[in-house]
Amino acid sequence: MSQKWSDMPELPEFFDRYIKKVDDLPLNEAFELNTPHDIMADIEKLKALEDKIYAPEKWTVKDILQHIIDTERIMIYRALRFGRNDKTVLPGFEEDDFAKNTNVSNRTIDELMEEWESVRAGSRTLFKSFNTEMLQRTGETFASNISVLALGFVIIGHAKHHYQVIEERYFPMLTA
Repeated sequence: MSQKWSDMPELPEFFDRYIKKVDDLPLNEAFELNTPHDIMADIEKLKALEDKIYAPEKWTVKDILQHIIDTERIMIYRALRFGRNDKTVLPGFEEDDFAKNTNVSNRTIDELMEEWESVRAGSRTLFKSFNTEMLQRTGETFASNISVLALGFVIIGHAKHHYQVIEERYFPMLTA
């Protein structure tokens, strides 16, 4: 049975800001209701903005999508390790280094969304395979201890966070 984020005894520091962006639903249901296309609701606006930035040194919408995909891959790796009861402390990652070493300028929004849907399908399948004991297991990262369950909600909430940034900072450029 899938658990809600409110079932966690406490939310992990730093990651709580992402978790709280997700409705308090069972994790599998939250994944079903928050597909990449559900989160990035206005694809046409994203396409209109794909290579624009709102300020110097900021990422493009395509950079943000690639960051979401990369982060989901990293979080799912952590969930797999911790779900399998691996006690190895896992390192962080430097998101700016990742962003500087992509090929997004040669990709389209549609290609990035297709990649994200594929990654998300794998994420959903892995989380469906975890039983309650596995979801409650924790592991240590550079920042803190975090449960497998929390990582599932982080994956969803992190993407929602970035869509909010796009809405607030990028969408207004379309009317300027």
